[in-house]
Amino acid sequence: MSAPLSPPPQGQGAGEGGGGGGLPVPVPAAVVGDDKVLAAAQHIVKSLATSKNAADDMIRILSGFDHRLSSITSDLFPSPGPAAASDSDPEASADREAPDAAAASLAAFDAAEQLIHLWDTTPEALVFEAPEDDAGHYLAAVDVAVDHLASSSPAVSGRAGVAVQLAMARLEDELRHLMLRHAVPLDASGLFCSLRRLSLGSMDDLDTSSEFDPATPHSQDGGGPDTARSASIAGNNPFDDQVFDLVRQEAVDELRAIADRMVRAGYASELAQVYCAIRRDLLDECLNVLGVERLSIDEVQRVEWKHLNDKMKKWVHGVKTVVRSLLTGERRLCDQVLAASDELRDECFVESTKGCIMQIRNFGDAVAVCTRSPEKLSRILDMYEALAEVIPELKELFFGSYGDDVIHDLEGVLERLGDAVKGTLLEFGKVLQQESSRRPMMAGEIHPMTRYVMNYLRLLVVYSDTLDTLLDDSGAGDVDHNASHNGTDEDEEYLKSLTPLGRRMVKLISYLEANLNEKSKLYEDAALQCIFSMNNTLYIVQKVKDSELGRILGDHWIRRRRGKIRQNSKSYLRVSWTRVLSYLRDDGHGSSGSGSFGSSGSSSSRIKEKFKNFNLAFDEIYRSQTLWKVPDPQLREELKISISENVIPAYRAFTGRYGSLVDSGRNSGKYIKYTPEDLENHLSDLFEGSPGSANHSRRR
Repeated sequence: MSAPLSPPPQGQGAGEGGGGGGLPVPVPAAVVGDDKVLAAAQHIVKSLATSKNAADDMIRILSGFDHRLSSITSDLFPSPGPAAASDSDPEASADREAPDAAAASLAAFDAAEQLIHLWDTTPEALVFEAPEDDAGHYLAAVDVAVDHLASSSPAVSGRAGVAVQLAMARLEDELRHLMLRHAVPLDASGLFCSLRRLSLGSMDDLDTSSEFDPATPHSQDGGGPDTARSASIAGNNPFDDQVFDLVRQEAVDELRAIADRMVRAGYASELAQVYCAIRRDLLDECLNVLGVERLSIDEVQRVEWKHLNDKMKKWVHGVKTVVRSLLTGERRLCDQVLAASDELRDECFVESTKGCIMQIRNFGDAVAVCTRSPEKLSRILDMYEALAEVIPELKELFFGSYGDDVIHDLEGVLERLGDAVKGTLLEFGKVLQQESSRRPMMAGEIHPMTRYVMNYLRLLVVYSDTLDTLLDDSGAGDVDHNASHNGTDEDEEYLKSLTPLGRRMVKLISYLEANLNEKSKLYEDAALQCIFSMNNTLYIVQKVKDSELGRILGDHWIRRRRGKIRQNSKSYLRVSWTRVLSYLRDDGHGSSGSGSFGSSGSSSSRIKEKFKNFNLAFDEIYRSQTLWKVPDPQLREELKISISENVIPAYRAFTGRYGSLVDSGRNSGKYIKYTPEDLENHLSDLFEGSPGSANHSRRR
């Protein structure tokens, strides 16, 4: 078969990539039309006529060359009848079987070699884009060539080596083309479709109306940043898994057929190289689509918080998408295409995903070593939880000697993120202790630091399980018990009953309370100190009581703070109204029952002086304390009632007893300026945060 060969036919469709033991080899018509080739084929067939097994092989080989060869074999090998089969000589057949099989094998190799060389003359053509069953024919030829690598004939094995080398180079190109052509295009919306119903709480909503602003997170009172995430957890939204087909399924069988031949031929390393290079680039492209950037530690350190916050959010979503969709799909693709070798598919999976895993790891490490600042804590916790959540799934994907290093590296990132969480909490405690703004809140209202801290702590409760785990070995022994307790046995038992996060919360709130106590001393008016303390303590209690903080800290903690509010209320009444009430004390200047003025004219002047001093003291309190603010309506009303219960009865009794000493004189209205009802109306203006006259005008 030395006649010149024409190029393989070109076509549009892709052939099926099946393997198979047969070799139906299509040879161009110019070859089969040659009389010498026909004569050679007839000679081979006749020589095999007495060996049924070898003849069957050769029929299968030659029938693929052309329909004329197929007719030759059918003419020379009519179906034998029962008699013919029984008349055959088994011994004679056995004697001829070995040389006949060798001849058939050599003929098959000759045909396979020519087909491989024929395709090599047209490197621009692609076997798997040729029409009909050319891919199957080519793969069958490769099988024959690989089988003859171990031929006892050095000449044949040498020729087989050359043919296999040519075939492997072509199969590499075919593999590369198929993987790129049939890769499934992915966009951001497709990659994120699994994450749309996953709600993550964040510190984006913390209050920025405060001057205390170490981080500029945002929040609103009432809803709280943990509301959305808590609702998500309560609703138990399942993660909507979607494993992507990274390569169209119609190409998987063809890829596996190519990979099987390359492994059998001893080209596993070349297969791994081309396979991993393509898959690695495609996975890197997917990460770019997800917004997970390749950043160094220095670059992360220089990014402004606003932009870093966005990158951390994308990383959280990206990790889950990569593991649950991309890597799971990549593992499945490796298992399907590289089924010929367990070791090869594990090695290729790790190698293909190495860049993707490294990009995830590097960003996690960069965040873990960033400067500690409170605003990053929620995002770091999100990153920690996302990675902790997928590591068990990664262990199902990466296993054996190749995967152990990957898991070990990611567990190291997880540990460093955990250290970053603990370090950031410590830094937050230092901020609370060291915050030293010197400008008091003019109306004694809730300090911005109080709002910020309590919203911050409410958010941390969303991560309570994670924080309990992280703080279990570091947060229990360093709580300053004396910061908020007197060290009684009851208090010690209380602290022991708390979770690690609970003990840390007690510690952080004690720092806040100590700082607020120092800030209260900025007020010269002792009564305003009490108002400031009541406002802030009540705010803390309400934030605890109305959230999961109440469950963590318990009723014992809340009762102590309510007791502190009552104590401040009593202190306020004492320091603010004792002097006013002193002017209404009965010093025995006369008898209201008899209406007499007494024996001395000095009694009237003293009563007038008392009324005058009372009016001055009350007016002074009214002017200042109508500007003070008690935001909580219940506390505001309770304070007004307490004041009224102390002032109004005393004033009514004093005017009833001594009013007659003043009424009969000139300018009596100058001394008895208010009726008890007037005082009641004026007291209702207190703690509204605006001038009293404005309050009166609003009521009118």
